[in-house]
Amino acid sequence: MINVEQTIQSEYANSPVITQLITNMDQYIDPRANIDAFYTLIWNVLTAQGIGLDIWGKIVVLPNGRLLKLGSNNQIFGFANTDIPADWAPFNQGTFYPGQDASTTFALGDEAFRTLILAKALANITATTSLALNQLLRNLFPGRGRAYVVDRGKINTAAGGMSMSFVFEFNLSQVEYAILTQSGVMPHPAGVGFNVIVVPAGQIGFEQAGYPSAPLSQGTLYVPPT
Repeated sequence: MINVEQTIQSEYANSPVITQLITNMDQYIDPRANIDAFYTLIWNVLTAQGIGLDIWGKIVVLPNGRLLKLGSNNQIFGFANTDIPADWAPFNQGTFYPGQDASTTFALGDEAFRTLILAKALANITATTSLALNQLLRNLFPGRGRAYVVDRGKINTAAGGMSMSFVFEFNLSQVEYAILTQSGVMPHPAGVGFNVIVVPAGQIGFEQAGYPSAPLSQGTLYVPPT
C-alpha cells in the first residue's frame, strides 16, 4: 500500500491544509473498495450476485439465462408417459388432470442459478467418462452424500445398451432435479440416454435402482424431490 505522505514534497509537508487535501483526495480515488467489490460480486463465481451471475451465465453459454422449467410434483391419474419428472399415477393415487399450469417456467434465484452455472461450466470442459462424471457430481454437491453414474446398458436393453443413470443417495430439491433433468446441461456420451435416480439410503426400491434401495419391511417409501 502506498504511503501518501511520502509523495508530498518536503516544502509542503508541514502545511496542514495541503496535507489534508492530499489525504482526502487519496481516499476519494482509492480503488481498493471497488476492486474488492468487483471481485466478490462479479469475478468470483462462488460469491457473485445478481448481475455478476447473469454475466457468468453468458460466459458459460446458458441461452435462457435464469429461466428454467420446473416439473410439477402433482401426481396425475393416467397412463405412463415420457414426462420428466414422472407426473402420472394409477387409481387411488393420482388426481384427475386439472388443466395446464399458467406457467411452469421460473427465474432462478442466485443460489440455484449458481448451481446451474457450475453444472454448465463443468460440462463445457469435462470428459464423459465415469471417472470425470463422478468428479463432476462431487463438485456440484459437496458434502451431501454419495452421487455417481451407473451404466444401465445391461438393464435397459430397449435402448440398445446405450443408457446411463445419475444416482443420488440423498434428496434433491425440485430446482436441483430440474437442473439435472430439464436444463440440458448435464454431460453424457454421444448417443447415450440418461435418467436421474434419487434413492436416499433405506428407501424401498426395485433391484434395478441398486444400492441403497431396500426391500419391503426394511426401507421406507420413496420420497420424490421436493
